[in-house]
Amino acid sequence: MNTIQRVVDDNNAFQSLALRSILQDAVRGAKDRELFGKRRKYMKIEATFGQSFRSLRGLMAACALSLGLAASANSHALDPAVVTATVQSDQVEFTIRDAIEPLIAIARIKPESEADAASVNAMYADLRKGGPLDVDAALRANWPAISGYFTVFAGDTPLALKLTEISVPVVTDPRQLRFSTFKLTAALPTDGSPVRFGWRSDFGPFSIHQAGGDGDGYTEILQGGQISQPMPRTAPLSESATTVFARFVTSGFEHIVPKGLDHILFVLGLFFFSLRLKPILVQVTGFTLAHSVSLALASLKIVTLPASIVEPLIAVSIVYVAVENIFWGRKDTVSYLRGAVVFCFGLLHGLGFATVLQDVGLPAGQFVVGLIGFNVGVEFGQLFVILIAFSMLALPFGPKSWYRSGIVIPASAGIAVMGLLWTVERLII
Repeated sequence: MNTIQRVVDDNNAFQSLALRSILQDAVRGAKDRELFGKRRKYMKIEATFGQSFRSLRGLMAACALSLGLAASANSHALDPAVVTATVQSDQVEFTIRDAIEPLIAIARIKPESEADAASVNAMYADLRKGGPLDVDAALRANWPAISGYFTVFAGDTPLALKLTEISVPVVTDPRQLRFSTFKLTAALPTDGSPVRFGWRSDFGPFSIHQAGGDGDGYTEILQGGQISQPMPRTAPLSESATTVFARFVTSGFEHIVPKGLDHILFVLGLFFFSLRLKPILVQVTGFTLAHSVSLALASLKIVTLPASIVEPLIAVSIVYVAVENIFWGRKDTVSYLRGAVVFCFGLLHGLGFATVLQDVGLPAGQFVVGLIGFNVGVEFGQLFVILIAFSMLALPFGPKSWYRSGIVIPASAGIAVMGLLWTVERLII
């Protein structure tokens, strides 16, 4: 991953008892959007049992898609922080690339009143607009509190982290996330014990890499609250090709299920086009080939496009396939136009997948292994989505005369609405 949970209504009517949890969720998502603001309200649809079963089933499918976004305001996994660990015999150094402003805001959250919440909100907004010196000073001032949220051990000995360097870029657009770099050091005990690194859950996901070695060094993507593998002092932790492959297969799968809601909806859009196996396989094969090619080219930095272009177009692709399902679905064959469009959109989705690997970083000595593993994991995730949809919808209800009108069209309409919301969000916000 990973955007904001918008928690403050226009009337500021929120309760202090629930505020701590709400604010922590908001700051966790602040790595993509402003910290607070007006939250979109997603209405729950009440189905009445007096309606026909087929209408109820269609509404349930559409509601499930709509409420999925409400449960996670971000359609895409948040970009993880990148942590590089250099473990020496007597000292460890961590170089961290991340957004500093949310870390500071999390450390300041003690919501005992609406005034306190408003103060944190104003402080965060000022930091987003502030210059490098402002953010530098704020991090140093709040470091005693922030440092307590890191979990760093040498063996069983907790380490005291010292903030040594901070590099903050000049803000060009306060609406965009600003990635800064800061360095932490800690003295190590003399017992030669390996080092482990982690931080609190609402600091978000991070990728950790142990520097040094021959390029086969340890690299892992972890969620906030998890802790790294023990990193030895004598030589960087190395991993076999099998271990790297398995780990990146898992990462690729998780990027689809459960983190890649936009990719899930696109795959469902392909699925709802037809009940016949051949059209589904033609679309999925073209999509797979396309995103495999663009993922490889982008990971090798041969082809690059900024996320500000890729992400809105991915949302547009969701709208397109869903709308086409409504008006031109249920065909025995895939038209050349549909096949070409799906292939082109597959190229875009591959560029979206590549942004995750670019932020995380593949092991230098096992780049191809990691890349293939991630791609295989993505394919497993897509096939899993299709398998679940087929077993829950197509298999039991596909032969019914009302399958298209009661399930395909309402579900496709829900997918199109979600894609349209994401398109507007990614273009304007």
